[in-house]
Amino acid sequence: MRPVIVSALHFSRVVIVGVGLIGGSLALALKRAGVVGTVVGVGRSAASLQKALDLGVIDEAATLADAARGASVIVLCAPVAQNFALLHALEPHLQPGTIVTDAGSTKSDVIVAAKTALGDKAAQFVPAHPIAGRELNGVEAALPDLYVGKKTVLCPLQENARADVAAVRAMWESAGADCHVMSAVQHDAVFAAVSHLPHVLSYALVAQVANAEDAALKLDFAGGGFRDFTRIAASSPEMWRDICVANREALLRELQTYQSVLAHLKTLIEKGDGDALERIFTRASKTRLAWGTERAAGNHIEP
Repeated sequence: MRPVIVSALHFSRVVIVGVGLIGGSLALALKRAGVVGTVVGVGRSAASLQKALDLGVIDEAATLADAARGASVIVLCAPVAQNFALLHALEPHLQPGTIVTDAGSTKSDVIVAAKTALGDKAAQFVPAHPIAGRELNGVEAALPDLYVGKKTVLCPLQENARADVAAVRAMWESAGADCHVMSAVQHDAVFAAVSHLPHVLSYALVAQVANAEDAALKLDFAGGGFRDFTRIAASSPEMWRDICVANREALLRELQTYQSVLAHLKTLIEKGDGDALERIFTRASKTRLAWGTERAAGNHIEP
């Protein structure tokens, strides 16, 4: 069976590999938009796939080999460390005309994986990253409007056909996303700073409190600041483990810079230099308020 894309805005058969929060939300969004005929789920757990079927997130569950037959688009939504193995397993079954894309938070590593695993078929792989999520995970957390008004970054390869890139863009736009193009290197540097580092810091703070002798007392009195800062520490540990390892170079650079800022603040606190602390806090506060205002107005500043 030859893969069929009826039009740029209708896909006859979309395969979601990893039907959790990200993959499940994409499936629900495409169904709501009416741009997909059949959604096929592929996963490690029969129980989770059955749950996705019961919830109406997917229409069929299949092995990767069976799902690839006649697929219009195959979307990899598993943790990023699994991408090479998935692409390697997919390669013998990948048909001409089928587009492969992903939803991972790192891009340089998946491009290397695709070129290594797919060989000449790597031109069929269009890297992408939807900038959306929740602190919850699993297919039960999937939402049809998760991507509405959110950015999706495309990092096309030189080998990609323009039509394939346009099809991936159309898919995410039909889910409600606002698509932007960026190089893989720039992508990984940007998200090391504004996504990967915040998750590491959030996990670190919760770990610090949890390891304290009076952890129960501290958590009992923790308020909104702790709640807001640590919300993302409830995210999938497996996913964030893989992201940290995959984007380690850019993340380590950001961690080093952050440690320098912390060291400077520590010195000011030791000296009791309230004026210097206030200057730093004021600049940070104004930046955060301006960023929040821009987002609320929909006038996002592009990296």
